[in-house]
Amino acid sequence: MKIAVTGKGGVGKTLLTALLAKVFSEAGYSVLAIDADPDANLAATLGFPDSDKMVPISEMSALIEERTGARPGQIAPYYRLNPKVDDLPEKYSIIYDGIRLMAMGRIKRGGTGCYCPEGALLQALLIHLLVVRDEVVILDMEAGIEHLARGTAKAVDKLIVVVEPGRRSIETAYRIDELAQDIGLLNVAVVANKVRNQSDRKFLLSNLPDFKILGFIPYDQAIVEADLANLPLLDSSQQIINEIRNIYQALLSPAKVQSLIN
Repeated sequence: MKIAVTGKGGVGKTLLTALLAKVFSEAGYSVLAIDADPDANLAATLGFPDSDKMVPISEMSALIEERTGARPGQIAPYYRLNPKVDDLPEKYSIIYDGIRLMAMGRIKRGGTGCYCPEGALLQALLIHLLVVRDEVVILDMEAGIEHLARGTAKAVDKLIVVVEPGRRSIETAYRIDELAQDIGLLNVAVVANKVRNQSDRKFLLSNLPDFKILGFIPYDQAIVEADLANLPLLDSSQQIINEIRNIYQALLSPAKVQSLIN
């Protein structure tokens, strides 16, 4: 299964990615978690030691030049569009508690050629991860789908948009859905996060009638307190873990989604 997670900044994308990776791993799946959000810290959320020392692929200038034939930051009229990437997941990932983690970094956009080598390498790597790798791949992205293109969209089993009770979060969800449809990615669903009460739940249901909702993650102050105390987040809230297990079941069996909503 290949899963991409996105949504407005601050809604809990990284926490959901980490928790899904944990639940899939505990169920016996081989899991590769990809940090593709430069502003997030998936490694720290997963509890990886020395997480601040991880270097994203997009910042490895020597590697990019070796694989594409062009050095980042320099105008290069020619570079390899299909560089070798099949060895990168093993060489540039780390494993902790049964989960393999890799940091991709940002795909840069611009009108000059200096950004192209990074983009070529990351796009080739993403195609390999989503199309070739025989394992659960969970991609933690920015508030958009910049990493996904028409060629990779069909390999994504589910694009999960994380929302919280709020107008801007819902507007972002609809904007992401429009972009996803433009590249042929139709398997879009929502996970509601920071749901405090029944009123929040009804608000989300009434404002997201066009989406399948995989689950409702409750707001839990224990997560906030664990973060402030620099304690492991993944084990700080049993009620959140229970809901993540429901979302996991919904991903494996779409027929269960309706029962979760009801």
